Amino acid sequence: MAEQKIVAGLDIGTTKITAIVAEPEEDGDGIRIVGVGSAPSDGLKRGVVVNLEKTTRSIQYAVQEAERMSGRTIRAVFAGIAGEHIRGINSRGVIAVSRKDAEIRPHDLERVIEAAKAVAIPADREILHVLPQEFIVDDQDGIRDPVGMSGVRLEAEVHIITGAASACRNVIRAAERAGLVVEELVLEPLASSVRHTAVIGLGGANVTNDLAIGLRTPVERAEQLKLQSGCALTSMVSPKEVVQVPSVGGRLDREVSRHMLAMMIEPRIEEIFELGKKEIRKNHVGDLLGAGVVLTGGASNLAGMPELAEQVFDLPVRRGVPMGITGLTEAVCDPRFATGVGLAIHAHRLGARPNTAERGVFSRISFGLRRWIEELV
Repeated sequence: MAEQKIVAGLDIGTTKITAIVAEPEEDGDGIRIVGVGSAPSDGLKRGVVVNLEKTTRSIQYAVQEAERMSGRTIRAVFAGIAGEHIRGINSRGVIAVSRKDAEIRPHDLERVIEAAKAVAIPADREILHVLPQEFIVDDQDGIRDPVGMSGVRLEAEVHIITGAASACRNVIRAAERAGLVVEELVLEPLASSVRHTAVIGLGGANVTNDLAIGLRTPVERAEQLKLQSGCALTSMVSPKEVVQVPSVGGRLDREVSRHMLAMMIEPRIEEIFELGKKEIRKNHVGDLLGAGVVLTGGASNLAGMPELAEQVFDLPVRRGVPMGITGLTEAVCDPRFATGVGLAIHAHRLGARPNTAERGVFSRISFGLRRWIEELV
């Protein structure tokens, strides 16, 4: 009996690494989650590999856990990448339609995208994604798919996402040392970055460090406090609630109010949201956010996160969780797993074959990314 084809996503985050294993549904349209594994993300700082050996070991632990749960062997993955080295630029390409009858064919789309990619990219950067924004046929704009239409001039507006070559290759090297083939690197925060891409070098790990310093408690205990008792909006917490804070050096545990905990968390979260708002204003993409903001990642589970985000952005805000999947849905129905599940969905849409390594890691034209982003959350 032939082994069931699988796809796998590897979310390489700053605080944890998650491996998601999925099988295509029988109808071929969706995926069924069959395995989940996670491990502390040792060896990374702000999404960049700083210790190759530790990163490799963390990847191995996460993959092995997913393999045990699924009973499958993971040979290749679609890996997520993030970090402040990520950059995005907009570009435009123009070509003449090749057919004499002026009908636009898929080959014309490839040609116009290649024309749009013909921009000066520094040698120390790699193109991760080329995201078509819209096509223009004989000055008629707003076209999503021009194949089959008639025209003599075809233009494409694209968003090109690049990453530092060294950072990208170190992620690939860590995965390869863990015995994996990286089919493609996919930008992790892509879900909110189709028109514009920016990475803010702050996140949940900074909140944890703030608590560890402010409460004089170990980082591991600060992380537990954040997850179990933290709140991003002080007004939502009663001053009467108290939590136990572990001390260091053999000292007795202390009690602090949960309200004080929230007072330490809220400024950092507000700073992150304000930086995001500033980035949106600077690049004039606010008008594209009419549907609101979607929060993903482990820190978005903090109580009060959507409420504080709504105050800052003045837009509807919700937590994004994986949707449109079957199988181990309870295990992954959480914003922490949105990236890993999205990577598996993306792999399925591209027809990834985990036993081969023919697919190029860089420079993929990402026609399918927009669709799985929209359906994922």
